[in-house]
Amino acid sequence: MKATRRVKSIAKRESDDESSNRPIRRCKLKSLSIRAKVSPKNLRDSIIPSLPLEMTILPLGFFQIDALDLAPRLLGKFLRRDDVVLKITEVEAYRPNDSACHGRFGITARTAPVFGPGGHAYVYLCYGLHTMLNIVADKEGVGAAVLIRACAPICGLDMIQQRRGQKTEKPVLLTGPGKIGQALGISTGWSNHALYTPGGLEILDGPEPEKILIGPRVGIEYALPEHVSALWRFAIADSPWISAPKNTLRPL
Repeated sequence: MKATRRVKSIAKRESDDESSNRPIRRCKLKSLSIRAKVSPKNLRDSIIPSLPLEMTILPLGFFQIDALDLAPRLLGKFLRRDDVVLKITEVEAYRPNDSACHGRFGITARTAPVFGPGGHAYVYLCYGLHTMLNIVADKEGVGAAVLIRACAPICGLDMIQQRRGQKTEKPVLLTGPGKIGQALGISTGWSNHALYTPGGLEILDGPEPEKILIGPRVGIEYALPEHVSALWRFAIADSPWISAPKNTLRPL
């Protein structure tokens, strides 16, 4: 049974990244059509041998499922904006009637994108500083999303480092949700952006990870106990590109 099919049963009971190698520094990708081809001469096959030469934008239907199902399915997929490509390595699910979800406030000017159709971006500022990227899940009006917590750099390392203001290739570069928004160079103006259309910010298909880690979400002490302890955080096992704390994660 695939890992994504076991998620709900485990959550109900208890309520690869190849980037251990160095990331690619530069990689020219086109986004003029649904299928984007990467020139093999720009890839270091010994570094990321499994990077597909054809990267397909995920369709609308991929996102219009329960956030708890969508979250682990996003692991191993790619975020692309211009020449920057990131591999998603860690996520958190936020669902309807979840006391940690922004949807609990109802529809406001800030939270309206969460209640839109799945496949759109929901971007908000945390503490007025950190730009947090969420992928809206499920059907319109549901009010659910998946937070992108950590990624691994695939292409455009120089631009990522420039936007982050940090000249490093270590996981600290992209392990934390605010770092993802900064690396992609996005603002709250990207909320409601359709991630399944070419151009701008896109989510591309990628290989499903062989092993997944699960654990409670981070920084939601204000929520109800059953939501604080819910195992709705997911990460690619054996990946160094995972945010803290790591000791609360266990194999799925």
